[in-house]
Amino acid sequence: MQTFSRISTLAAAGAFFLIAAPSCNKKAETPPAAEKPVEPAKPTTPPPAPDEPKGLPAPEDVAAAPATAEKTASGLASRVLQPGTGKVKPDAVDLVNVHYTGWSKDGKMFDSSVMRGKPTSFPLNRVIAGWTEGLQLMVEGEKRRFWIPGALAYGDTPSRPGAPSGMLVFDVELLGIVKSPKAVPGPIKAPKDVAKAPKNATTTPSGISYVVLTKGTGTAHPTAASEVAVIYTGWTLDGKMFDSAAVRGEAAVFPLNGVIPGWTEGVQLMVEGQKTRFWIPGSLAYGDTPSRPGAPAGTLVFDVELLKILN
Repeated sequence: MQTFSRISTLAAAGAFFLIAAPSCNKKAETPPAAEKPVEPAKPTTPPPAPDEPKGLPAPEDVAAAPATAEKTASGLASRVLQPGTGKVKPDAVDLVNVHYTGWSKDGKMFDSSVMRGKPTSFPLNRVIAGWTEGLQLMVEGEKRRFWIPGALAYGDTPSRPGAPSGMLVFDVELLGIVKSPKAVPGPIKAPKDVAKAPKNATTTPSGISYVVLTKGTGTAHPTAASEVAVIYTGWTLDGKMFDSAAVRGEAAVFPLNGVIPGWTEGVQLMVEGQKTRFWIPGSLAYGDTPSRPGAPAGTLVFDVELLKILN
Protein backbone atom coordinates (compact mmCIF):
# COMPACT_ATOMS: atom_id res chain seq x y z
CA MET A 1 0.00 0.00 0.00
CA GLN A 2 1.32 3.42 -0.85
CA THR A 3 1.30 5.86 2.03
CA PHE A 4 -0.01 9.37 1.61
CA SER A 5 2.70 11.40 3.35
CA ARG A 6 1.09 14.78 2.84
CA ILE A 7 0.50 16.12 6.32
CA SER A 8 2.65 19.07 5.28
CA THR A 9 1.11 21.55 2.87
CA LEU A 10 4.56 22.66 1.73
CA ALA A 11 7.80 21.00 0.68
CA ALA A 12 9.94 19.35 3.35
CA ALA A 13 11.24 21.85 5.90
CA GLY A 14 14.73 23.16 5.36
CA ALA A 15 16.30 25.81 3.21
CA PHE A 16 16.73 25.66 -0.56
CA PHE A 17 20.44 26.27 -0.31
CA LEU A 18 21.18 23.29 1.91
CA ILE A 19 19.83 20.68 -0.46
CA ALA A 20 22.54 19.03 -2.51
CA ALA A 21 22.37 19.90 -6.19
CA PRO A 22 21.37 16.98 -8.46
CA SER A 23 23.92 15.65 -10.91
CA CYS A 24 23.62 16.83 -14.49
CA ASN A 25 25.48 13.84 -15.93
CA LYS A 26 23.42 11.62 -18.20
CA LYS A 27 24.27 8.22 -19.54
CA ALA A 28 24.32 7.76 -23.29
CA GLU A 29 21.11 6.24 -24.52
CA THR A 30 21.30 2.70 -25.89
CA PRO A 31 19.91 2.41 -29.45
CA PRO A 32 16.73 0.34 -29.54
CA ALA A 33 17.10 -3.24 -30.72
CA ALA A 34 15.70 -4.25 -34.10
CA GLU A 35 12.09 -5.31 -33.88
CA LYS A 36 11.29 -9.02 -34.08
CA PRO A 37 8.05 -10.62 -35.23
CA VAL A 38 5.63 -10.87 -32.36
CA GLU A 39 4.66 -14.44 -31.54
CA PRO A 40 1.13 -15.19 -30.35
CA ALA A 41 0.95 -15.19 -26.57
CA LYS A 42 0.51 -18.58 -24.97
CA PRO A 43 -2.35 -18.92 -22.52
CA THR A 44 -1.04 -18.88 -18.98
CA THR A 45 -2.50 -18.86 -15.52
CA PRO A 46 -2.07 -15.35 -14.09
CA PRO A 47 0.09 -15.27 -10.97
CA PRO A 48 -1.68 -14.47 -7.73
CA ALA A 49 -1.73 -10.78 -6.84
CA PRO A 50 0.78 -9.91 -4.11
CA ASP A 51 -0.68 -9.35 -0.69
CA GLU A 52 -1.02 -5.65 0.01
CA PRO A 53 0.14 -4.65 3.47
CA LYS A 54 -2.83 -4.16 5.72
CA GLY A 55 -3.26 -0.84 7.45
CA LEU A 56 -3.76 -0.31 11.14
CA PRO A 57 -7.38 -0.99 12.16
CA ALA A 58 -9.56 2.08 12.40
CA PRO A 59 -10.91 3.10 15.81
CA GLU A 60 -14.52 2.28 16.58
CA ASP A 61 -15.47 5.96 16.61
CA VAL A 62 -13.82 6.77 13.26
CA ALA A 63 -17.09 7.77 11.56
CA ALA A 64 -17.95 10.57 13.98
CA ALA A 65 -16.59 12.20 17.11
CA PRO A 66 -18.28 10.95 20.30
CA ALA A 67 -20.36 13.29 22.42
CA THR A 68 -17.57 13.36 25.01
CA ALA A 69 -15.00 14.79 22.57
CA GLU A 70 -13.64 18.30 23.08
CA LYS A 71 -14.71 20.71 20.34
CA THR A 72 -13.23 24.03 19.29
CA ALA A 73 -14.92 26.97 17.58
CA SER A 74 -13.36 25.94 14.24
CA GLY A 75 -15.08 22.56 14.27
CA LEU A 76 -12.05 20.52 15.35
CA ALA A 77 -12.93 17.66 17.73
CA SER A 78 -10.51 15.63 19.85
CA ARG A 79 -10.15 13.41 22.86
CA VAL A 80 -7.12 12.45 24.92
CA LEU A 81 -6.11 8.80 24.58
CA GLN A 82 -3.08 9.04 26.89
CA PRO A 83 -2.17 11.94 29.20
CA GLY A 84 1.19 13.55 28.56
CA THR A 85 4.17 13.94 30.85
CA GLY A 86 5.21 17.41 29.68
CA LYS A 87 4.11 20.83 30.88
CA VAL A 88 4.71 22.99 27.80
CA LYS A 89 2.51 23.16 24.72
CA PRO A 90 3.95 24.01 21.29
CA ASP A 91 3.31 27.31 19.54
CA ALA A 92 2.48 27.49 15.84
CA VAL A 93 6.09 28.34 14.93
CA ASP A 94 7.61 25.51 16.97
CA LEU A 95 8.96 22.25 15.63
CA VAL A 96 7.23 19.03 16.71
CA ASN A 97 8.26 15.38 16.50
CA VAL A 98 5.28 13.01 16.25
CA HIS A 99 3.99 9.56 15.49
CA TYR A 100 0.61 9.45 13.79
CA THR A 101 -1.91 7.41 11.81
CA GLY A 102 -4.67 8.83 9.62
CA TRP A 103 -7.97 7.34 8.43
CA SER A 104 -10.85 8.59 6.33
CA LYS A 105 -14.23 8.37 8.05
CA ASP A 106 -15.02 5.11 6.25
CA GLY A 107 -12.15 3.51 8.19
CA LYS A 108 -9.57 3.39 5.39
CA MET A 109 -6.03 4.16 6.59
CA PHE A 110 -4.23 6.53 4.20
CA ASP A 111 -1.00 7.32 6.05
CA SER A 112 0.94 6.20 9.13
CA SER A 113 4.38 7.03 10.50
CA VAL A 114 3.79 4.17 12.94
CA MET A 115 3.70 1.63 10.10
CA ARG A 116 6.83 3.16 8.59
CA GLY A 117 8.52 2.79 11.97
CA LYS A 118 9.87 6.35 11.94
CA PRO A 119 8.40 9.47 13.56
CA THR A 120 8.21 12.68 11.55
CA SER A 121 9.08 16.29 12.36
CA PHE A 122 7.84 19.61 11.01
CA PRO A 123 7.11 23.21 12.02
CA LEU A 124 3.46 23.51 13.05
CA ASN A 125 2.87 26.45 10.71
CA ARG A 126 3.71 24.27 7.69
CA VAL A 127 0.91 21.73 8.00
CA ILE A 128 -2.86 21.50 7.53
CA ALA A 129 -4.85 23.89 9.69
CA GLY A 130 -6.34 21.10 11.81
CA TRP A 131 -2.85 19.98 12.83
CA THR A 132 -1.63 23.53 13.49
CA GLU A 133 -4.55 24.11 15.84
CA GLY A 134 -4.83 20.64 17.33
CA LEU A 135 -1.23 19.99 18.33
CA GLN A 136 -1.13 23.26 20.24
CA LEU A 137 -3.58 21.59 22.66
CA MET A 138 -1.06 18.85 23.49
CA VAL A 139 1.99 18.35 25.71
CA GLU A 140 4.91 15.95 25.24
CA GLY A 141 4.00 12.31 25.77
CA GLU A 142 0.33 12.89 25.07
CA LYS A 143 -1.68 10.81 22.62
CA ARG A 144 -4.80 12.36 21.17
CA ARG A 145 -7.41 11.47 18.55
CA PHE A 146 -8.56 14.25 16.21
CA TRP A 147 -11.61 14.51 13.98
CA ILE A 148 -10.62 17.18 11.46
CA PRO A 149 -13.29 18.59 9.13
CA GLY A 150 -12.41 18.88 5.46
CA ALA A 151 -12.20 22.66 5.71
CA LEU A 152 -9.23 22.26 8.10
CA ALA A 153 -7.62 19.44 6.08
CA TYR A 154 -7.62 18.93 2.27
CA GLY A 155 -11.16 20.03 1.48
CA ASP A 156 -14.44 18.18 1.11
CA THR A 157 -13.74 17.13 -2.48
CA PRO A 158 -10.51 15.51 -3.73
CA SER A 159 -7.96 18.24 -4.47
CA ARG A 160 -5.50 15.96 -6.26
CA PRO A 161 -5.22 12.27 -7.20
CA GLY A 162 -4.86 10.08 -4.14
CA ALA A 163 -5.49 12.87 -1.65
CA PRO A 164 -7.98 12.12 1.11
CA SER A 165 -10.97 14.43 1.34
CA GLY A 166 -13.72 15.24 3.80
CA MET A 167 -13.38 14.67 7.51
CA LEU A 168 -10.18 12.89 8.54
CA VAL A 169 -9.32 11.12 11.77
CA PHE A 170 -5.80 11.11 13.20
CA ASP A 171 -4.25 9.43 16.22
CA VAL A 172 -1.24 11.57 17.17
CA GLU A 173 1.47 11.06 19.77
CA LEU A 174 3.53 14.18 20.54
CA LEU A 175 7.06 12.88 21.14
CA GLY A 176 8.97 16.13 21.39
CA ILE A 177 8.89 19.91 20.99
CA VAL A 178 11.71 22.16 19.80
CA LYS A 179 10.95 25.79 20.62
CA SER A 180 11.81 28.12 17.77
CA PRO A 181 13.75 31.26 18.65
CA LYS A 182 12.34 34.67 17.88
CA ALA A 183 13.10 35.92 14.39
CA VAL A 184 16.20 38.09 14.14
CA PRO A 185 15.91 41.23 11.96
CA GLY A 186 18.01 40.61 8.86
CA PRO A 187 20.28 40.62 7.13
CA ILE A 188 22.63 39.42 9.88
CA LYS A 189 26.03 41.09 9.79
CA ALA A 190 28.84 38.78 8.73
CA PRO A 191 31.45 37.78 11.33
CA LYS A 192 34.80 39.58 11.22
CA ASP A 193 36.60 36.39 10.18
CA VAL A 194 34.18 35.57 7.35
CA ALA A 195 36.84 35.93 4.63
CA LYS A 196 39.23 33.37 6.10
CA ALA A 197 39.25 30.78 8.89
CA PRO A 198 41.37 32.01 11.85
CA LYS A 199 44.55 30.28 13.00
CA ASN A 200 42.76 28.65 15.94
CA ALA A 201 40.28 26.90 13.63
CA THR A 202 40.35 23.12 13.32
CA THR A 203 40.61 21.77 9.78
CA THR A 204 39.42 18.29 8.78
CA PRO A 205 41.15 16.14 6.13
CA SER A 206 38.40 17.06 3.66
CA GLY A 207 39.15 20.77 4.00
CA ILE A 208 36.37 21.96 6.32
CA SER A 209 37.54 24.48 8.93
CA TYR A 210 35.53 25.21 12.06
CA VAL A 211 35.52 27.03 15.38
CA VAL A 212 33.22 26.13 18.29
CA LEU A 213 31.40 29.31 19.35
CA THR A 214 29.36 27.81 22.22
CA LYS A 215 29.87 24.44 23.84
CA GLY A 216 26.92 22.10 23.73
CA THR A 217 24.91 20.54 26.54
CA GLY A 218 24.51 17.13 24.87
CA THR A 219 26.89 14.20 24.71
CA ALA A 220 25.74 12.33 21.58
CA HIS A 221 26.71 13.20 18.03
CA PRO A 222 24.33 12.74 15.08
CA THR A 223 25.17 10.24 12.36
CA ALA A 224 24.91 10.77 8.61
CA ALA A 225 21.48 9.12 8.74
CA SER A 226 20.21 11.35 11.55
CA GLU A 227 17.49 13.93 11.13
CA VAL A 228 18.41 17.17 12.90
CA ALA A 229 16.86 20.52 13.81
CA VAL A 230 19.15 23.52 13.51
CA ILE A 231 19.26 27.31 13.40
CA TYR A 232 21.81 28.70 10.96
CA THR A 233 22.97 31.65 8.89
CA GLY A 234 25.16 31.46 5.77
CA TRP A 235 27.47 34.02 4.12
CA THR A 236 29.76 34.11 1.12
CA LEU A 237 33.39 35.12 1.69
CA ASP A 238 32.61 38.75 0.80
CA GLY A 239 30.21 38.91 3.77
CA LYS A 240 26.94 38.66 1.84
CA MET A 241 24.24 36.73 3.74
CA PHE A 242 22.45 34.33 1.37
CA ASP A 243 20.28 32.31 3.76
CA SER A 244 19.22 32.33 7.40
CA ALA A 245 16.82 30.26 9.49
CA ALA A 246 17.52 32.74 12.30
CA VAL A 247 15.99 35.56 10.24
CA ARG A 248 12.95 33.39 9.48
CA GLY A 249 12.62 32.56 13.18
CA GLU A 250 12.06 28.84 12.69
CA ALA A 251 14.18 25.74 12.98
CA ALA A 252 15.28 23.96 9.81
CA VAL A 253 14.79 20.18 9.76
CA PHE A 254 16.55 17.77 7.43
CA PRO A 255 18.31 14.39 7.25
CA LEU A 256 22.09 14.85 7.26
CA ASN A 257 22.49 12.56 4.25
CA GLY A 258 20.23 14.86 2.21
CA VAL A 259 22.28 18.08 2.35
CA ILE A 260 25.58 19.39 1.01
CA PRO A 261 28.60 17.20 1.97
CA GLY A 262 30.08 19.95 4.15
CA TRP A 263 26.98 19.89 6.33
CA THR A 264 26.81 16.09 6.39
CA GLU A 265 30.36 15.98 7.73
CA GLY A 266 30.37 19.11 9.85
CA VAL A 267 27.15 18.71 11.83
CA GLN A 268 28.27 15.20 12.88
CA LEU A 269 31.06 16.90 14.85
CA MET A 270 28.47 18.69 17.01
CA VAL A 271 26.31 17.88 20.03
CA GLU A 272 22.95 19.36 21.01
CA GLY A 273 23.20 22.97 22.15
CA GLN A 274 26.51 23.56 20.38
CA LYS A 275 27.12 26.56 18.09
CA THR A 276 29.84 26.24 15.48
CA ARG A 277 31.16 28.36 12.63
CA PHE A 278 32.14 26.43 9.50
CA TRP A 279 34.20 27.42 6.46
CA ILE A 280 33.09 24.93 3.79
CA PRO A 281 35.04 24.79 0.51
CA GLY A 282 33.12 24.92 -2.75
CA SER A 283 33.90 21.26 -3.48
CA LEU A 284 31.82 20.33 -0.41
CA ALA A 285 29.08 22.87 -1.11
CA TYR A 286 27.80 23.97 -4.55
CA GLY A 287 31.07 24.12 -6.46
CA ASP A 288 33.49 26.93 -7.17
CA THR A 289 31.39 28.30 -10.01
CA PRO A 290 27.62 28.94 -9.85
CA SER A 291 25.79 25.66 -10.49
CA ARG A 292 22.35 27.22 -10.86
CA PRO A 293 20.77 30.70 -10.74
CA GLY A 294 20.90 32.19 -7.24
CA ALA A 295 23.08 29.43 -5.76
CA PRO A 296 26.19 30.64 -3.91
CA ALA A 297 29.57 29.44 -5.17
CA GLY A 298 33.01 28.98 -3.68
CA THR A 299 33.79 28.67 0.02
CA LEU A 300 30.78 29.35 2.25
CA VAL A 301 30.65 30.29 5.92
CA PHE A 302 27.87 29.03 8.21
CA ASP A 303 27.06 29.68 11.85
CA VAL A 304 25.11 26.60 13.00
CA GLU A 305 23.35 25.80 16.27
CA LEU A 306 22.32 22.16 16.71
CA LEU A 307 18.99 22.30 18.53
CA LYS A 308 17.97 18.66 18.47
CA ILE A 309 18.92 15.25 17.10
CA LEU A 310 15.47 14.00 16.17
CA ASN A 311 16.10 10.33 15.32
